[in-house]
Amino acid sequence: MRNFLQIADNLDVTPLLLEVHRQPALWNQYPYRTHHTESPHREAEDILVRCQPIDRSWPDHRECLWYPAAAVLPSVRAHAFALMTRVQGERLGRIVITRLAPGTQIYPHADIGVHPLHYDTEPYYQRFHTLLQCPRGARFVCGEESVWMPSGTCWTFDNTQEHAVINDGQEDRITLIVDIQTKGSWLSEINGSA
Repeated sequence: MRNFLQIADNLDVTPLLLEVHRQPALWNQYPYRTHHTESPHREAEDILVRCQPIDRSWPDHRECLWYPAAAVLPSVRAHAFALMTRVQGERLGRIVITRLAPGTQIYPHADIGVHPLHYDTEPYYQRFHTLLQCPRGARFVCGEESVWMPSGTCWTFDNTQEHAVINDGQEDRITLIVDIQTKGSWLSEINGSA
């Protein structure tokens, strides 16, 4: 695979999945990614755990803070910091839990924006997806590749390329997304040119 790299498997995601299921009111409290009718994430639901301030008041547009959900989802912090250690992360960015119901999708898009205050103006953060629940019929597409990501696995991918998620499974696809700034390019490492 050129666009995907599996970071871990057999992760015990049950504690985090249980915490999420016990807090249904957290879904869509801050729907900034999902409420626009043209958003590629318009069919998804989100829990923001860590993100920029809503009012964008901080001078560094990449700096994020913990949202109230972090207090009732303690397993998220444990996972994020374990992942930071695993990939030798230098800066922690956004953390989002996203849910995609059966028959829905995240439409094709790339994560690099053109606005100078956009979070992803260049490949600064590396994006990691830990699957909390993923039915067999759900697939992640990046470039010309498509992959099923089993529950309990963690992946990174080239989010500068157009990508999409399609859930043709029988249950929700629930993913923990963690952005981490790391040294070097994972793409050069996976292709053997590091």
